[in-house]
Amino acid sequence: MKKFRKVLDGLTTSSPGATVSSPSCGSAAGTPTAAPTPKEIDVQETLVSENFQLCKTVRHGFPYQPTALAFDPVQKILAIGSRSGGVRILGRPGVDCYCQHESGAAVLQLQFLINEGALVSACADDTLHLWNLRQRRPAILHSLKFNRERITFCHLPFQSKWLYVGTERGNTHIVNIESFILSGYVIMWNKAIELSTKTHPGPVVHLSDSPKDEGKLLIGFESGTIVQWDLRGKKADFRIYYDEAIHSVSWHHEGKQFMCSHSDGSLTLWNLRNTTKPFQVTFPHGKIQKDGRKESCKPILKVEYKTCRNSEPFVIFSGGLSYDKAGRRPALTIMHGKAITVLEMDYPIVEFMVLCETPYNNEVQEPYAVVVLLEKDLIVVDLTQSNYPVFENPYPMDIHESPVTCTAYFADCPPDIIPILYSIGAKHKKTGYSQKEWPISGGTWTLGSHTYPEIIITGHADGSIKFWDASAITLQMLYKMKTSKVFEKPKPGEGRAAELVEEDPFAIQMVSWCPQSRIFCVVGISAHIILYRFSKYDANTQIVSLEVRLQCDSEDVISPSENENNPSFSETGSHSPQPHHHHQHQHPASPGSRTPEGIKDSIPCLKVKDRAVRVPPGYQSELVIQLLWVDGEPPQQITSLDINSAYGLLAFGNCNGLAVVDYLQKTVILCMSTLDLYGSTDPYQRLTRSPRRNRQSTSGLTELTDNQQSIDMERSKSPTSVHYPTSLHNDPRVLPEPVASLRASHCSPVFYLLDNVKGPGRKLSLPTDLKTDLDHVNGHCTSPTSQPCSAGKPRIPMGPEGPRLTRRGPGRPPFRKAQSAACMEISLPVSHTEGHASRRAMLQQLHGVTMYSHDEHHSTTSYCWSDRESRENSFTRSRSSSVSSIDRDTKEAVTTLQFGESYGRKNDVLPTPCLWVGTSLGVVLLIPMSIPTDQEERMEEPVTMGVSGALLMLKGSVLRFSFLDCMGALIQTPYEVWRDHNAPEDPDRPRRRKLVHFSPSSSQDACGDGHLAVVCSERQAKVFLMPSQSCLFVHNITESSFVLRADVVSVCNSVCLACFCANGHVMTLSLPSLRPLMDVNYLPLTDMRIARTFYFTNGGQALYLSSPTEIQRITYSQEMCDNLQEMLGELFTPIETPEAQNRGFLKGFFGGNAHTFDREELFGEAAAGKASRSLAQHIPGQGGVEGMKVAASGAVGELARARIALDERGQRLGELEERTALMMTSAEAFSKHAHELMLKCKDKKWYQF
Repeated sequence: MKKFRKVLDGLTTSSPGATVSSPSCGSAAGTPTAAPTPKEIDVQETLVSENFQLCKTVRHGFPYQPTALAFDPVQKILAIGSRSGGVRILGRPGVDCYCQHESGAAVLQLQFLINEGALVSACADDTLHLWNLRQRRPAILHSLKFNRERITFCHLPFQSKWLYVGTERGNTHIVNIESFILSGYVIMWNKAIELSTKTHPGPVVHLSDSPKDEGKLLIGFESGTIVQWDLRGKKADFRIYYDEAIHSVSWHHEGKQFMCSHSDGSLTLWNLRNTTKPFQVTFPHGKIQKDGRKESCKPILKVEYKTCRNSEPFVIFSGGLSYDKAGRRPALTIMHGKAITVLEMDYPIVEFMVLCETPYNNEVQEPYAVVVLLEKDLIVVDLTQSNYPVFENPYPMDIHESPVTCTAYFADCPPDIIPILYSIGAKHKKTGYSQKEWPISGGTWTLGSHTYPEIIITGHADGSIKFWDASAITLQMLYKMKTSKVFEKPKPGEGRAAELVEEDPFAIQMVSWCPQSRIFCVVGISAHIILYRFSKYDANTQIVSLEVRLQCDSEDVISPSENENNPSFSETGSHSPQPHHHHQHQHPASPGSRTPEGIKDSIPCLKVKDRAVRVPPGYQSELVIQLLWVDGEPPQQITSLDINSAYGLLAFGNCNGLAVVDYLQKTVILCMSTLDLYGSTDPYQRLTRSPRRNRQSTSGLTELTDNQQSIDMERSKSPTSVHYPTSLHNDPRVLPEPVASLRASHCSPVFYLLDNVKGPGRKLSLPTDLKTDLDHVNGHCTSPTSQPCSAGKPRIPMGPEGPRLTRRGPGRPPFRKAQSAACMEISLPVSHTEGHASRRAMLQQLHGVTMYSHDEHHSTTSYCWSDRESRENSFTRSRSSSVSSIDRDTKEAVTTLQFGESYGRKNDVLPTPCLWVGTSLGVVLLIPMSIPTDQEERMEEPVTMGVSGALLMLKGSVLRFSFLDCMGALIQTPYEVWRDHNAPEDPDRPRRRKLVHFSPSSSQDACGDGHLAVVCSERQAKVFLMPSQSCLFVHNITESSFVLRADVVSVCNSVCLACFCANGHVMTLSLPSLRPLMDVNYLPLTDMRIARTFYFTNGGQALYLSSPTEIQRITYSQEMCDNLQEMLGELFTPIETPEAQNRGFLKGFFGGNAHTFDREELFGEAAAGKASRSLAQHIPGQGGVEGMKVAASGAVGELARARIALDERGQRLGELEERTALMMTSAEAFSKHAHELMLKCKDKKWYQF
């Protein structure tokens, strides 16, 4: 048992309004004598580093940028290759495997060794790989790297061990699949064509053996040349020279004719009896025009010619449509007899493959389905029905239906929530699918023993939300909802709606879900919040709308003469706990207002439906909260959110301040700037902000072109400051000196980044709500949450250039194209030296511009770091009088919020409801609340909040709060048990709110009162003892990078702090001692998509969006890594290969000697010799025991390796025993023959021999 002792000394009594300890929080703070405090913390920590191991578990979604397709007709498994070198292998639902080529080269082609449990992949780096699929995690057995030639096409005949490889030079090489060694037998291009031919035939685009005779190889060259090569005679049987380029070739199963597709949109049918001209030429989509000429058509990229026993053959091809129809979608054409069916697709066709009953190419094919791989979808068409319906896809291939903008992951959910969501979601499923079973049904998968209910939630750019059942490492859609239904549809050309055309105003930024109370809350990009309650009944509801004016400005320090000119703005107390600057509207919403200059004021971004609407069962909207435009400035996006069903409260914040809403009474109970929350406890001693007033006009934007320094400042603004003002505070020509010193507060005191690199109207694809953006210099957070971002468009004279600049300038509203986490393709290399250098490098690559430190380019430095101590603990005040206003008016954002039972002040004896507030400057505020306990009083009496509560400090922007009792157990947040508000009333049993509280004092008897608060920021984690607020443990997580995501999670019946850093490290820390347990460099590069979607959950699991279309799940638990093999599906199942049909005597006699062809005699080393060593290099793979070293590390992994080694040793011993027995038998036979010979020759004389 490990003990952690902290003796608290220097006990003093402090009042709630007294100044708290220094911001460093490094030493024990004052503790009131009234509250009993434990003198020592005795926690038994059970987690050790052996409990942790990081590995990928499963990948869900559609393979991003697919390039290749293959199908095993016996095993019935499908393989998809991608441009990034990934291979996805799919079978029955649950059988889903992802493999990755280490080179990352694009996959050109895939070929199954049919019913052998192996796969050959050809990559763009001219390497062939052989994958072993007889293990749950496939591994490469062999690789063959071509050095002098580029691979263009591969063909592996059924039940053959020789792979034909066509190259860009027109040569055909042959590879032994077993040894992965190149044969000496080569078909050179100049031997394949006639000597009289003057031009090169081009790359090999097709290889196939004749169904009639395996000794004949058909080679198709890109230029239109086709050669049938006699492998035995090493000569060409015939050559075809056609005018049009060839894209693909397909045989008739009898081997007497074949079909080609060409670049002019034609299909040619060739008969082997007469190869001088095509037997038939058709233009399936080329109509004859009036002048008698054919329409020009697009190339037919692939054709498949498949025969049926009881009907006409199928001819299926992609492309070939006429050019004259603009905007026509990609199509797959199915010709069956005289019937032509064109299936239009939503996305371009990458590849398709016809599924047939038999693996033999010389039998009647009997096609039953066609798999179509599109750029962003996978479709399987049923060919057995005349209307060609599609099969319902059982895989979650539609994650990216609308780009994913945020994710959430909940493990160990209440067991009843998944069936309920599924039953409601099943009512809205599409119909019209094929009634037959999904044809890709290979492999085996069983529900593992280590399963529990898991739910993944994805938010999308179109405002939709999807709930997924993620139990047992599978993924299945449960329920989908659309948040846009709450709002009126924006009509183009109408006021503010004109700015939303072709934008995504409903895009989801973050979600908050309480599975126990089933309350769901979403935050949208238009600074709106929607609260949903779950009901099993449909209802007619009137949506309540609250409008909040959260736009307190720090810049407006105005002279008294200005105040006289603006009497409409009333002064409000800065420390008043009452909500200020907010408007509340209940149905209908306020129409808003405009100033005489046409500037928007007090209007929301979206219009909520003001009529009663009928809502189906499921999640039903109850309350919409919208932030308002203020003085022509759009509301800032919301950066933090928390909701508590037990308290009936919802809190949210942005870079202007904090608002708390009572969603039971539908009222705003707190709305104030972050600075006002401090009261007298501001660690930076800033002045309080003045109320908002009208500003005087400045010519800020119009001066940009004349002033080089202003241009530099504009060039170096924050990446998220699209709608922030321009700073010109160092140019005396633009502003008078007093105003200039105040205007400086708009910009970050550290550095800025250009927001309009390509002109004033450029929109940035960087979300402004990213809590820890990728810019952090010298410890000062300049993430969007810490940017001074309340100031919008400066009013400028309406000259000829004025309106244009105003509209296109930094004051543009925040509805940039939805920041799909999926579409962020930005790689951000992480530096290994200083943190500010790494962030600077990231942002330079992100936006392609140079960043400037404030102190490098301006004489008036607002903050400077004196040494490491000041960097860690607090800001050093500058003595310059010209920057005192900057110091005072530094704006900070609310980055995280957490409701819970805690001690709001040091002298509190009992825990009370509190709101923990974390800011971008590393400050933690505690706001105690008084909530009526009686149900009737709760609906009538107001909730009161006492600001100026406790204050703590950390380095970097605060990311996460969590609470432990003094025994180290996690304290759950209080919640209300779910009840259906639309259920019929029972007069005998009136419905009452049932609350579940986890008070810190309820779980501790020996320790007395108090609890531990875990606070994690971008740079460090601290554990505080409450109510004394003393810092028990502190750990600096990173110096050179910063934390993107942190969560307190339960693992192995204990809790730990899990962190994901921008440099790709995943680490875990013990609680409460903050001992490092695991630190793995998981991702060498990180990007914005991963940063926005990374999410830890209980049970040692996490997820992130690995590509715009795929979710990658990982585990950091050793236990789950050990059980992973059991949870994954088997790709290979032993199945007998179907027997070939009896061909009959006459067919076998006249059909050639197809079955007497021995490839070994031709291609083996004895006959063909060795290939040139410089042509290709053999690379052994890690598919055996070597592969296990990478796949498993740990005790169980060692046992597994030992078991495999023993099995192999036993196998070798068995082989040795068999060989010994054969040698003994051979020796006995030799002895017997020798004895017989001796007896025979014993009596003979020498001359008789």
